[in-house]
Amino acid sequence: MALKVGKTSFIYDSMKKIAELDDIPIGGSKLVIIDDIPIAIFNINGKIIAWDNRCPHRGASLSDGNISDTVIQCKFHLWEFDVHKACAVNNSSIKVRKFPIKIDKGSIYLGLEL
Repeated sequence: MALKVGKTSFIYDSMKKIAELDDIPIGGSKLVIIDDIPIAIFNINGKIIAWDNRCPHRGASLSDGNISDTVIQCKFHLWEFDVHKACAVNNSSIKVRKFPIKIDKGSIYLGLEL
């Protein structure tokens, strides 16, 4: 089964297991590296999201930032990103790369680009 996100296709059958749900408490994060890409996994009120860990501003780690119910804030320059839109709060044209997630039997899987 394929999922189309923008111009990128993902295959659910080739998703990689990256963590267990219990690894990431609500309001917490986990950093994983897949194919040399740092990926931040966040638990926002029980919803798991996956973003490129590099802040679009200067490349700082987003997984180390301040996490709230609506915003992830980069700890270095305090840029804020909307957790629902994956973009900067003050400029929606600045996007954070996001990845599809699948949860199965307590395990978290990340979609791989084709």
